[in-house]
Amino acid sequence: MWIDSLKALMPPHPGAGDIVDWGGVEDSWGAEFPRDYKEFVALYGEAGVDDYLSVLLPQPQTGEAHPPLREMEIETRLAERVWLEEKGEVAPKIIVWGVDSSADLLCWRATQDDADEWPVLVWNQDDAQWSDYPCGMVEFLVRIFRADFDECPLGDLRLWGNASPKFLHRPEEQRLRAAGLDPWTGEPDPCAGMFA
Repeated sequence: MWIDSLKALMPPHPGAGDIVDWGGVEDSWGAEFPRDYKEFVALYGEAGVDDYLSVLLPQPQTGEAHPPLREMEIETRLAERVWLEEKGEVAPKIIVWGVDSSADLLCWRATQDDADEWPVLVWNQDDAQWSDYPCGMVEFLVRIFRADFDECPLGDLRLWGNASPKFLHRPEEQRLRAAGLDPWTGEPDPCAGMFA
């Protein structure tokens, strides 16, 4: 099971994981979310990995023209716009589940009725191209950490072949920053308090 492989590579820390009203989220998105993603959210929650990758937490869609900050919805709209600009056609149903510091968009191509069959779809900003990966989100992460694709799907090699990636639940990252620490190194943050 891929979630067990992920836990072995990147153990969740105490207090990680988020509770989501999946019924409300799925009703508003008009689709069920994949089981492996739900398991990820329960174990890790809204998360950062190695200060590079952010895994997004779903919120019910508002349908508003200018919604309050809800990252998954905003990033999904961005992905649809990028698809239209690059391909000259309306995007298939896409849902963004992650973004990284290279401005890559990690999505599902959500065109099948069974969410567990959705492939991962990546917009690689550096290469300016879309690529499909016939696997689920958790398998995709494990295969990135094991360098188990022909080449790295992302714009940076930071996670590629990283056998011990560091994970932080978003509230833990915020707590460490508020304490004046760089959450990724544990060292005092020289910029702490400058932007409060």
